[in-house]
Amino acid sequence: MSLDGKLLGRAKLRLEVKKREKQELHTRRTDEVYAKCPRIRELDQELKSSVIDVIGIAFRKGSDPTEDIACIRDNNLYLQSERIQALMSAGFPYDYLDDESLCRKCGDTGYVGTEICSCLMDLYREEQRAALSNLFKLGNETFDNFDLSFYDDTPDHTPSARDKMEIVYDTCLDYARKFERKKTSLYLSGSTGLGKTFLSACIARVVSDKGFSVVYDTAASIFSKFEEEKFDKSDDLTAARDEIRRYLACDLLIMDDLGTEMITAFTISALYELVNTRLISNKKTIINSNLSADELYQKYSPQIASRIKGEYHVLNFYGRDIRLVKKGL
Repeated sequence: MSLDGKLLGRAKLRLEVKKREKQELHTRRTDEVYAKCPRIRELDQELKSSVIDVIGIAFRKGSDPTEDIACIRDNNLYLQSERIQALMSAGFPYDYLDDESLCRKCGDTGYVGTEICSCLMDLYREEQRAALSNLFKLGNETFDNFDLSFYDDTPDHTPSARDKMEIVYDTCLDYARKFERKKTSLYLSGSTGLGKTFLSACIARVVSDKGFSVVYDTAASIFSKFEEEKFDKSDDLTAARDEIRRYLACDLLIMDDLGTEMITAFTISALYELVNTRLISNKKTIINSNLSADELYQKYSPQIASRIKGEYHVLNFYGRDIRLVKKGL
């Protein structure tokens, strides 16, 4: 599993903001308490001084520090008790100035040892959902909301469009649930409005919730980043290069609307690089297209078509445009 560096950076920034806000709140509360009850400031200073005293005693040579440290400990307990009473007498909760971490597991570092903590992972998932907002347009893209009744159950031939789409649905559901064990990519082929993007979003939602990095973009947008990186003469191409790295390195790339872009020798080359690089590095891809797998030979190149037909699981979508079916047309 690889995390998207761009989104992880955003998640870390949000964690830092949360830590800063917590510290600012603690500072405001401290100023408020000290202004109302100066004795608490004195108690805090005495408690801090006692820590320095303990360190000095511990490193002192020639005598047993046990008794002196015990005296400091007893005095500290007395000071802490007085501090609590002073806070409550001033009208504050006893724990009003406690400066606890937002996350006890990691102490707000975002990591437990070398493993990412659940607090940072939750922020990462939120960033990933936001990044996939163009894919999650309706907000209801889940397998439970995929309605097979929109597909004709009256077969011109056996099986019917609904029967065929039920197989497509089951395949996509299994792919999402067992993503970490799957070895193949998916090529979703069919006319406009048959549910290719919807089922891609369903897969993306499940896979991203598992913590895998998912990147969604249209073919035209992806190729434009490759063109910018190749032909743009400006000094700063960091953004384009970062996006290309995301396309190549993410656990799951969803490329939408392949075949609707302006096809040139360069876009064919970029598509080959993308498909081939991800296959070599065992990264999974979902490609949505109105083109059949056979039409890839005419539109792109035999090399691209061969890799997709040979290495991808091709799922053909059937039926009528669901948007028209919903309108009764």
